[in-house]
Amino acid sequence: MVLSTSFYIVAMCAILLTGISKSGFGGGLGVMAVPMMSLFVSPQYAAAVFMPILLAMDILIVVQYRNRWDWKIILSLLPGAIVGLALGSASYQWMDASTIKFMIGLLALFFVVQFLLSKSISSAQKKPKRITGLVLGAISGFSSFIAHAGGPPVKGYLLKQNLDKTVFVGTNTLFFFALNLIKIFAYGALGTMNLNSLSTSALLAPLLFLGVFLGTVLHRYIAQKTFVVVVYSFLFMTAIKLLSESL
Repeated sequence: MVLSTSFYIVAMCAILLTGISKSGFGGGLGVMAVPMMSLFVSPQYAAAVFMPILLAMDILIVVQYRNRWDWKIILSLLPGAIVGLALGSASYQWMDASTIKFMIGLLALFFVVQFLLSKSISSAQKKPKRITGLVLGAISGFSSFIAHAGGPPVKGYLLKQNLDKTVFVGTNTLFFFALNLIKIFAYGALGTMNLNSLSTSALLAPLLFLGVFLGTVLHRYIAQKTFVVVVYSFLFMTAIKLLSESL
């Protein structure tokens, strides 16, 4: 498959931004990658190209943030996420991705508004209950498989845990590494990925190293309060993006 120069330029920018946001802030801009690449190729092909790159990013970041995660939180999210992935895989062929994006966009917006209200009345955010983790994990797994929009439910859950910025990124990355590892086998079984898409992924792969490196440097020097504001800003941008795509 011959791809245009424009595709490669846009894909390189998308991968660079995703690497920076994932390693520096736990993600947020990755939701832009597939839509950006879909300007030149089909959304299915864009997702197939992006999936191995995303998994490689996760591996790099997991190594960088090794042992800087909260197992209790991950285990509260993962069972629901596996159920969500199974449901997403079963309904992949007929489920309307636009509806899922709209619902996840509203959920992300809810988290942002809740954060702003809690700041305005100077009240501390309560940590969510375990059942909340199961539910949000399931929503994340399902929406991740159907619409590549699994980030907002987990980001909202983690932000309410009042985690140190490094533990936040480590926990988020390890969770999505597990999720993406399952997804990549499911995509292969569905025939979404093939040698053509993998060869394109290999050509674009060098950019992920630069993105992860730059994100790690930013993470090192940014203050905790600024980190929280940036993550909520990314969550707001994601909400607007998902809502605009669904309408």
